[in-house]
Amino acid sequence: MTFRVCFVCTGNICRSPMAESVFRARVGEAGLLDRVEVDSAGTGGWHEGEAADPRTVSVLDEHGYGSDHVARQFQPSWFARLDLVIALDAGHLRALRRLAPTEEEARKVRLLRSFDPAAGDDLDVPDPYYGGRDGFEECLEMVEGASSGLLAAVRERLEGRAA
Repeated sequence: MTFRVCFVCTGNICRSPMAESVFRARVGEAGLLDRVEVDSAGTGGWHEGEAADPRTVSVLDEHGYGSDHVARQFQPSWFARLDLVIALDAGHLRALRRLAPTEEEARKVRLLRSFDPAAGDDLDVPDPYYGGRDGFEECLEMVEGASSGLLAAVRERLEGRAA
């Protein structure tokens, strides 16, 4: 059975495609590409059909990650097929939980940085869109920091399914 994870930010051109690329790489390194599907979307459809922001692509490329991406908007119907919906900040978390058709599906929504023990109380990944390149680098650091904990949680869920 496939475990499905979807990362969600505002427009699906900066943070969520970055998280998707980094997490897909971690899943690949763990040898789990055949068991874990990684995706991303935005809470809004402003950028549907567009590639990731060029600064996102540049930072990902410089750090050895793939960056093939087409933006799209998250749909409430997706909850039924997803195992985890990963919000990049508290605003996305609230919006996604409101979209969830049931309480059970709302519990699938988690903040990315909640998987990073070093994150402390600040669990938001700031939107780098209106700033400079350093914001995209900071975003990547936060995403990488949370990816190991997220991978551990996904592994645990996969092992639970196999039992």
